[in-house]
Amino acid sequence: MSCFSGDLNFCSECGNILPVPVRENTITCPRCSFKIPVREFSNQVIKSSVVFNPLDQSSSVADSEENAELKGPIIDRKCSRCNKEGMVYHTRQMRSADEGQTVFFTCIHCRFQEKEDS
Repeated sequence: MSCFSGDLNFCSECGNILPVPVRENTITCPRCSFKIPVREFSNQVIKSSVVFNPLDQSSSVADSEENAELKGPIIDRKCSRCNKEGMVYHTRQMRSADEGQTVFFTCIHCRFQEKEDS
């Protein structure tokens, strides 16, 4: 008797993900060798969709001449000079490849810059 029920993409005996059917008449579970006839998959419909988040002005700095150097994502980090939230960051590999990258932060309010070696 089967222990698992539900989605046909999973083995009903052990719950393992089943491989994609090939030219054989049965699909064999690679873990427990349980066999399922391919005809059980004949009416299965697979749907997928991609949803893009709307471009929000609060998530990045708008393009303007005064904000030309402040391009990039804004994070919730408090500026050590003006104590306001919101800094733009970018990363660079400044040291050797086996060491972490350097993160540069710029305050969107007072343009104070700081760096952090990770």
